[in-house]
Amino acid sequence: MTISVLSDNHTGAHTPAEHGLSYLIEYDGKRLLFDTGQSDMFLKNAEAISISLTNIDMVILSHGHFDHGNGLGYLSGSSMICHPGCFVKRYRKSDHTYIGLKNSKEELSLLFDLITSAEPSKISEKIFFLGEIPRVTDFESQTTSFVFEDGSPDYVKDDSGIVILLPEGLFVVTGCGHAGIVNTLGMPGKLQVSTPFMA
Repeated sequence: MTISVLSDNHTGAHTPAEHGLSYLIEYDGKRLLFDTGQSDMFLKNAEAISISLTNIDMVILSHGHFDHGNGLGYLSGSSMICHPGCFVKRYRKSDHTYIGLKNSKEELSLLFDLITSAEPSKISEKIFFLGEIPRVTDFESQTTSFVFEDGSPDYVKDDSGIVILLPEGLFVVTGCGHAGIVNTLGMPGKLQVSTPFMA
C-alpha cells in the first residue's frame, strides 16, 4: 500500500500547504483519491512530486466540509462515493461563515459517477467505505461548533472513512474524524472482518 499526501496543513520540502486534506491511496490494484482539499493545490502538489492523477478509480469524500471537498470542482470522469449528507448547507456557529461544499450534488453528478451511501460499501475485495459512523461512545462527539442553515446543531453525521484489509490487519483512513476515532474504529465490526486492527 502507498499513501501519498497531496495536501494538508503542513508544507513539504517541495510543496505548499493549506488547511485541509488530500491523499492518493494505491492498493489492491486501485488508485483512490481520498478528499481534495479546498482548492487545486492537491493537483499542483501532485505535479510537483511527479504523481499522476490520471486513471483515478474512485474519489472518496470523507465529509462535506470545504477544506476536504472544494477541490472536487477541478476533477471529472471517475466514480465518487460519499455519505448523502455531504451536501447540506453548514456554517460555523461562532460567526456563521459558510463551511460546506462549493459544488452542489447536482453539479458534482455532472462531473462524476456519484454514489452516495450511509451504509458501508465495498470498493474492492480489500477496501471498504465505512458509511455513517454510529455515535456510541459517551466521550466523543458530544458537542459541535457547527450549525445548519436553520441554526440547529450540525454534528457532521456524514463523517466517514475507509478501511483497508492488509496482511497485518486493518488500516483505517479518516478525514477529520468528527465522529470520533473510537466510534470509527468500531465500524469494521459491521463488515464482519475479523483480522486484527492496525493503527
